[in-house]
Amino acid sequence: MKKRYADGIVPKETLSARAEIASQLKAARMSVNLTQQSLAELCGTKKSNISRMESGRYNPSLDFLVKVAGSMGKEVSIKVE
Repeated sequence: MKKRYADGIVPKETLSARAEIASQLKAARMSVNLTQQSLAELCGTKKSNISRMESGRYNPSLDFLVKVAGSMGKEVSIKVE
């Protein structure tokens, strides 16, 4: 598997953004009273993918984020500051 970062170390800014997205996804899931398993079924993925995404250990694609959000009746909004 090709490494995204030559030295294998993910920059702090990236980790921070992942943590924020993970936190928002978990809060959204909980706000609609879904378990990780039920969300995974709605998205057509595995529970482990939802778990890894919520923990920040998984770098989901934008398409997957949109799919997950849509499964919860939510939308993805990206803001560059």
